Amino acid sequence: QVQLVESGGALVQPGDSLILSCTASGFTFSFTSFDMSWWRQAPGKERSLVASISYTSESTTYADSVKGRFTIFRDNAKNSVQLQMNNLNADDTAVYYCGARKHWVHEWDSWGQGTQVTVSS
Repeated sequence: QVQLVESGGALVQPGDSLILSCTASGFTFSFTSFDMSWWRQAPGKERSLVASISYTSESTTYADSVKGRFTIFRDNAKNSVQLQMNNLNADDTAVYYCGARKHWVHEWDSWGQGTQVTVSS
């Protein structure tokens, strides 16, 4: 498994922007062997996929609710993945988790501890 540490969560106002960052370490394989992702879990709800990026960076996916507002990108030189979040609204309030998987494996099997994002006026 990979050790993942998220940062960047904050209390922001509706319409604000925020960047979350996740740094990976402790992997046997190169960071470029891993697909990376961001998930979120709001109170009383299940964890859901927000965005993912393939190990080659050639493919990204987004939840419908964040398309056009969020962007996932990775910096392989820094073993990190970021989530740029624009035009935040109250529905984006959640704990955000970074996830990783070796690109030949289907299941996301490494998780960070989460970072809280609260959108409130």
